[in-house]
Order: sequence, then structure tokens, then C-alpha cells
Amino acid sequence: MRIGAWSLDPPVFLAPMAGVSNRAFRVLARAEGARLCTTEMVSAKALVLGGARSFAIAELEPGEHPVAVQIAGSDPAVMAEAARLVERMGADIVDINMGCPVPKVVRNGDGSALLTDPAKAEAVARAVVEAVRIPVTVKMRAGWDGEHITAPEVAERLEAAGVQAVAVHARTREDRYAGPVNWEYIRRVKERVSIPVIGNGDVDSPAAALRVLEETGADGVMIGRAALGDPWIFRRLVHVWQHGMDPPPPDADERAAMARAHLDRLIALRGEGPAVREMRKHLAWYLRGVPGSSGLRARTATVSTRAEALELIEAWRERARDEAPVWN
Repeated sequence: MRIGAWSLDPPVFLAPMAGVSNRAFRVLARAEGARLCTTEMVSAKALVLGGARSFAIAELEPGEHPVAVQIAGSDPAVMAEAARLVERMGADIVDINMGCPVPKVVRNGDGSALLTDPAKAEAVARAVVEAVRIPVTVKMRAGWDGEHITAPEVAERLEAAGVQAVAVHARTREDRYAGPVNWEYIRRVKERVSIPVIGNGDVDSPAAALRVLEETGADGVMIGRAALGDPWIFRRLVHVWQHGMDPPPPDADERAAMARAHLDRLIALRGEGPAVREMRKHLAWYLRGVPGSSGLRARTATVSTRAEALELIEAWRERARDEAPVWN
């Protein structure tokens, strides 16, 4: 599939995730096969007001292109100005957030709240499209709740506004991240538009990815929580796409090397103290599936230095290296 000038095959993408899809993690995901990565959500208003933290989120790693920067807001003029800013910062694609379910976001009319007002969603998208020369995409949910599945109508309006692709999370705002997904919502969107549609929501294995594509007609898949502690999932999807079978799983040495690389990239990005604190959750995710790791997982909550984190990684490497590697 293509978005603008970018050919994205196989179309396997990293989803924007707050507190996760920063520069450190995006580089790892890309190295494992993600064809397009999207930044954490950035407040358009904060960007326009010059917020240092927002600019840091939107900052890109040299060589990680193509990359999308996701902006959130509901004021067309502010969103247009924020889009111009991220274009100047080097973004290849501007992605508009129409899916975030968090109360503090939707209270402002942003995120998935835009799905309750298709005309406003179209106005926001049109303002962004007209403000930049790079492609504009949208990530959205199926609707506000089960009684208001507005994604098909919104997607149709977005296409008319010039949006070049939409990613659809197959849950409503009311669902948040709980309960089963309904991939039927993705199919309904695909039937209404001619632009690429990317399926998202519980795509946690190659088998799930193939099911999404087959059942919905989607043009690609977007991986979110399944990549936590498992950036190899992109390698798997690409390999299955190209060869029809899973590649061998990483052994204990490779898993430990990935965790160390992640830690050191975060330290380079944040400084040791903040990076190690942020890495605690990632260490716990990397430990999933390691035999007898419950005690080690408990220790992830208290590591505070690089040396302590490396000691923990080495302990789990030693514990896991005699076990036959399997995919989680």
C-alpha cells in the first residue's frame, strides 16, 4: 500500500502509544520490521504554545523515516498550525487523533469525541490537509458507543477532505481497551472509502493479522499493545507475509540484548534516572513468558540505576537461556 509518496509493504505499522512509542522504542520496532511508526500523541494546542515537552515528543530520530507525528485537538486553526510545525520538524505524515478515549482528552472535544460530530471531524481534517504538503492520516475508533458507530460516515468525510489513509481501532470509546474487538467495524469503513484502511485492535499474532485482513478487506495492520516487550512481533508479521511461516523466536541472549539496547536508548533520550524509571514497565513486559520470572518481575518496580537494570536483565537471561525459546 502507499501513503503519499511512501510505499509501505508489507503494511505492518506501530501504533501511537502514550509513554511507549517514543524515539527509543520506534527505532527498535523499525529495526524489527515496522514499516511505519507513529509518535506518541502530541497536544496541538501545547505545540502551538511552544510547550517544550510537546516538542520533545514530536522530535524525530535521524534515519527513522518514514514516520508519522500524531497531533490531537479539535480547533481547526490550531490543528493546522500544529501540522505546519511538525512538518517543519521533519514529519513525513501528519496523523490526527480521533480515537483517544481518555476523559481529560474527550472533555475538551478532542480524540474520540470528534466521532460524535462528523462535520467537525471533517473540518479539522480539511484544515490540516490544506495546511501541509505531506500526507495526512487519521487514527480513530469505531464510534462513541455501540449505538453510535460513526466511523464509516466519518471516514467518508475524511476522504472527501483529502485524508490519505485511516486506521480503525475496532472498539468504541465506551469500550476503552476492554472486551473483545469487533472487526466488523473495520469492514464497514473499508466498504465506504477508497483510501487505505488499516486494521487495529487485538492484532497480537500473525494469525490475528491475517484474519483481520481476510475478514475486513483492510489494507494493512497496526500493532499496539502486542508489541510491549515483544518488538519481534513486527519481524513475525513481515516474515509470515513474505514466506507464509513464523521465523524462529529470539533466544534468551537476543531478548536480553534487545532489553539492553532499549535501556541505553532511553538513557540517551531521558538521562539515567528518568529512563530507568520509565524502563521498569518495559522490563516487566520483556519478562513475560520467562520461566520462573515472578520474583524477577517484582524487582522491576524498584530498579533505579542502569547497573541494577542490567543486573536484572542478566539474571533473567541466565534463567531463560536453558529453556527452548517459544513465541509468547
